Amino acid sequence: MGIILREFLWVFSVFIVGFSWKNIVFGYEGLNVTQVYDNVENYGGYNNNKFNNYNPLMVELTLIHWAASRGAVCLDGSLPAYHLHRGYGPGANSWLIQLEGGAWCETVRSCEYRKKTRHGSSNYMEKFVPFTGILSNQQNENPDFHNWNRVKIRYCDGASFSGDNEEAGLYFRGQRIFQAAMEELKSQGMRHANQALLSGSSAGGMASILHCDEFGSLFPRNTRVKCLSDAGLFLDAIDVAGHHTMRRLFAGVVNLHGVGSNLPQSCVRRLNPTMCFFPHRVISRVRTPLFLVNAAYDSWQLQVSLASTAADPHGSWYSCKLNNERCNAPQIQFLQGFRRQMLGSIRVFGKFRKNGYFINSCFAHGQIERQDTWFARGSPRVGNKGIAESVGNWFFDRANMKIIDCPYPCDRTCHNLVFTHL
Repeated sequence: MGIILREFLWVFSVFIVGFSWKNIVFGYEGLNVTQVYDNVENYGGYNNNKFNNYNPLMVELTLIHWAASRGAVCLDGSLPAYHLHRGYGPGANSWLIQLEGGAWCETVRSCEYRKKTRHGSSNYMEKFVPFTGILSNQQNENPDFHNWNRVKIRYCDGASFSGDNEEAGLYFRGQRIFQAAMEELKSQGMRHANQALLSGSSAGGMASILHCDEFGSLFPRNTRVKCLSDAGLFLDAIDVAGHHTMRRLFAGVVNLHGVGSNLPQSCVRRLNPTMCFFPHRVISRVRTPLFLVNAAYDSWQLQVSLASTAADPHGSWYSCKLNNERCNAPQIQFLQGFRRQMLGSIRVFGKFRKNGYFINSCFAHGQIERQDTWFARGSPRVGNKGIAESVGNWFFDRANMKIIDCPYPCDRTCHNLVFTHL
């Protein structure tokens, strides 16, 4: 059974732990799904009147009906889709494109399973999704982008919008889906944008890196165009058993989906395609300005890459994976090494003034679509800066934003993910 198929079958409740509060968030499927929809009755982890009656904006699904004629289809051959909420006022000609995440499928078997879910077929996608965090239309929730045209492109190919292949009745057409979505949005008015931001979370955050320069090429030189990756910095790290779990996974994705020809040529001229599927090997060569938001102790990478069941067959890491407060000293030491590797991977990238980053020392995965972590009372901060403020300062050139948190456990503003079971 494929690695991601095993992980995709995980369905469990997640607790968000802050400085002084804890509560359930539903919809976090096996750490593969980027978006975490907050419990509306107890929104964002806060028990106060402001959020008691919170009703997030719900945005309808739109199918790209002409896409099939270009071969731009989901794993099962269904049409690709997106959600669009129009901008207004000063933001009427500004566009924010959010690429959905949801891991990958690296074998025919795991892709067969995936094609019967919303991450492989538009037939299973929700007809309406909440626009929260960076997609919110409320100024008090999303100060800099609330009045922009905001789009969520659904993820149904299984290779970070990068494949172009067909096998065993499965359509690996992520690259074509991305191109079709861009053409569709240009017809909806994006061609007239005076500023545009390509963002994404998790596998979508990785896609926003891989497609960043391609996105930038869609606009005239006088258009302000930048890219944002949230939880997309997947590392080629050594796991607790001394193996390269993510390298093996990505090799399967790259080969099955035919990703190689769509990866940045500046990388594949030097390295094999699997190595170039790792974002940290391409970020320093991305020409378009890029901002990284990432938790230094990424929960998904801890559970799936660093201490998977295969790497930890006796379950020595099980309690640590459930709750960071249960990690013992040697485990914390190992995770500090992962943090050091992450910081080392952005060293050259950070030398370019056009780039920026916000690396907080939290056990989290995906922080820009969740209202409680993007912009709310008690949101994570490093020094006196939160995530939304840092991204806005960087995008509008208000300040040079290169923020790195102190090592765990110094940050008491984290909304760490705590699991009931795996």
